Amino acid sequence: MTKKYNPQNIECKWYDYWMKNNIFHSEPSSKQPYTILIPPPNVTGVLHMGHMLNNTIQDVLIRRARLLGFNACWIPGTDHASIATEAKVIQKLKDDGISKDNLSRKQFLQHAWEWTEKHGGIILKQLKRLGVSCDWERLKFTMDTDMSETVIEAFVKLYDKGLIYRGNKMINWDPKAKTAVSDEEVIYKDQNSSLYYVDYKILDSQSVITVATTRPETILGDTAICVNPNDKRYSKLIGSQAIVPLINRVIPIIADEYIDPEFGTGALKVTPAHDINDYEIGKKNDLEIISVIDEDGLMHRNAKLYIGEDRFDVRKKIIEDIADCGQLNKIESIQNKVGFSERTDVVIEPRLSTQWFMKMEKLAEPALEAVVDGSINFYPKKTIKTYKYWMENIRDWCISRQLWWGHQIPVYYYNELDYVVAKDKDSALLMAQKKAQNPDLKLSDLRQDEDVLDTWFSSWLWPISVFDGLRNPDNKDFNYYYSTDDLVTGPDILFFWVARMIMAGYEFKNNPPFKNVYFTGIVRDKKRRKMSKSLGNSPDPIKLINEYGADGVRTAMLFASPAGNDLLFDESLCEQGRNFSNKIWNAHRLIDSWNPSDSECNQIEKAAIKWFGYKLTIDISKLNKLFDEFRISDCLMILYKLIWDDFCSSYLELIKPSGTNVSLVAKQKTIEFFDILLTCLHPFMPFITEEIWQKIKHRAPNDSISFTQWPDLDPNYVDQDILSQFNHLFQVVAAVRKIRKDKNIPFKESLNLFYEDKNPIAFSEIIKKMCNVNKVELLSGDTSNLFPFLVGVCKYYIPVNFKIDTASEITKINEKIKYLNGFLNSIEKKLSNTSFISNAPQKVIDIELQKKNDTINKLASLEEQLNTFNESS
Repeated sequence: MTKKYNPQNIECKWYDYWMKNNIFHSEPSSKQPYTILIPPPNVTGVLHMGHMLNNTIQDVLIRRARLLGFNACWIPGTDHASIATEAKVIQKLKDDGISKDNLSRKQFLQHAWEWTEKHGGIILKQLKRLGVSCDWERLKFTMDTDMSETVIEAFVKLYDKGLIYRGNKMINWDPKAKTAVSDEEVIYKDQNSSLYYVDYKILDSQSVITVATTRPETILGDTAICVNPNDKRYSKLIGSQAIVPLINRVIPIIADEYIDPEFGTGALKVTPAHDINDYEIGKKNDLEIISVIDEDGLMHRNAKLYIGEDRFDVRKKIIEDIADCGQLNKIESIQNKVGFSERTDVVIEPRLSTQWFMKMEKLAEPALEAVVDGSINFYPKKTIKTYKYWMENIRDWCISRQLWWGHQIPVYYYNELDYVVAKDKDSALLMAQKKAQNPDLKLSDLRQDEDVLDTWFSSWLWPISVFDGLRNPDNKDFNYYYSTDDLVTGPDILFFWVARMIMAGYEFKNNPPFKNVYFTGIVRDKKRRKMSKSLGNSPDPIKLINEYGADGVRTAMLFASPAGNDLLFDESLCEQGRNFSNKIWNAHRLIDSWNPSDSECNQIEKAAIKWFGYKLTIDISKLNKLFDEFRISDCLMILYKLIWDDFCSSYLELIKPSGTNVSLVAKQKTIEFFDILLTCLHPFMPFITEEIWQKIKHRAPNDSISFTQWPDLDPNYVDQDILSQFNHLFQVVAAVRKIRKDKNIPFKESLNLFYEDKNPIAFSEIIKKMCNVNKVELLSGDTSNLFPFLVGVCKYYIPVNFKIDTASEITKINEKIKYLNGFLNSIEKKLSNTSFISNAPQKVIDIELQKKNDTINKLASLEEQLNTFNESS
């Protein structure tokens, strides 16, 4: 074995082995299934730190499920990502000197498929480097033929139920992608903006009414000014008319209680075509709707001025022109929230548009109830409040997109505006002939809607569509694997995806799509900034894997990832993960170097085996509980300490012989313990655990740690007294070693250790071995030449073979006394709080009482120790 663990060759070797031996594949069987679905990354994507975290956690869960004996199935896949992919293809065409406008839909889609086939699998290859154990034979893509047919069938079913409709409504428009986007795809950012105060002249009057706006370019589309009916400043103006600056359009001054008298001047310019709230006021008051900004973000001919110019350029020009007319009152600097398109990062333009919408209110009801009543569990629980608020205030979903890449809407027009909704064109023709009462209609008379469906409309069907549960609901895969078990995803797609999948599950199958949802935190840097390319603070995951190994990076992600909270990532954690790999590797090298002998276990071996067996049992019991609570990071920390501190630093040190010979039983038990540790660690660090597991028992061909059994150890048979004795023992060892270090006493120099009558000590042979102590004896006689120290409330002494700085020791003891008095005071305050005593569980109160008692005993021992030093000084 090499002295240092080299992950690169080993990781490639074992991933190839797992794939060759079909370790990750699942088929329906008599075993209980455990199913998770990958949140499908965009086909345009490459691995980033968020993917690293999310997929590491998923892999931990799926690998543990295999060890628990479940038939574990992890479905991988990618999302076609309409807007993002179309943008990539358009850019590629542009680089090649081709414009989308010069292509037919069929030609463009051919380019899109070529691009997807070339670039779409990059992230999946990168995920394999991370070690994810997906069932790659079940790989799905949201534009696969069966997936597309499922999407179309879902649309038709929902339309037939009256849940999908076509309407002319105010939507969010992305001028760069030239498509509608849903409310959830708008990211609001704080911006330094200006609030422009503009004077509108009152018709047939010398007076003006001043309006404040952040978007003066929309003034050209104003059709009213609105004030609050209770605002006495404007009561006499209600019913009058004002004149729009520059274009001299006469508009009414109306009243509506929606207007906030405290904002700006209390008078609102109403532009129904370019603001959702203005649109509602316009509908209520039957106002004219004048759109002055087109789909490219340029001024429309309806604006009469600045036609064809960019909306933001016009913002500057119109203010200059209004100022020249003497109607610019003032400008204030403000900070406001501006909506940006999530995909293209351009400012959203509210726009009146004819789109396809889905009614959400009824769909939301069972989905909300399922989470509130616990049919679906959210981790962390705090997410439920956010989910509840959104579901209770849900709005209809704009599901159409003005794109070519995606699932084309199954609506077929005939006679210009008449239409039918059908699964295919042949069915549509029959329906159209019947509806139009015209049997002479031909396929060529039909025109399919140009728009595609929102990407999330296919994604919300993911748990159903991957098993073909809508087209073929009685197939064996769907009946076996659905509902799935755990979903791991980010909080940022709670509404985009999670909520909608739950709605789809209840709408189409009357069942939840999954049992538990674990929301990871956001990956941030040490300064708490979200990692992003634009900030340059996000490392390349593949480079990290190349340098530290996949196991090292996986553990790094989890070291920094408390359940449901943001992850503060630091590359030094990868180094810690790599060091952990080396620690495990060296433990194996040490064990492998031991020669088993026929001799019986010695006293230390027996004690160490008994102690570690109990410690292992207790910690695995804790692991199981933490897994149930999705505290994955805490699980890793339990294992990290168990392996590094308890197994390597304590158990192996105790067992380690002076030469190379150990008893046969000691070596067998050590390998057994190591085997269990590797099994528990395998979900977190799959590569090194497979490598060592294969070595320690010379496994059979085609065998894998993936199929070993998660340990089933009964904590009821643990001797807590032995655990307590060893815990105290290791504290004594640590204290003696610290004294050696502080007093510069070399390890080769033997010491004696004395304890007081009230402090009986077990396993003294272990202290002798670990501390190079000649004897451990009960204290008798004079203590003047002894150095006292405390472990808990127990007092120990070692002979003074060094100069004692009495003043320094007294200072240290006084500092400890001061700290413990403060700690005792805080406990007593808590125990004297009637609210705490009345409401806290008795178990919690008992813990506080025990803390109080322990602290009092420690203080008494410290006072006694202080007296010893005071007397000697």
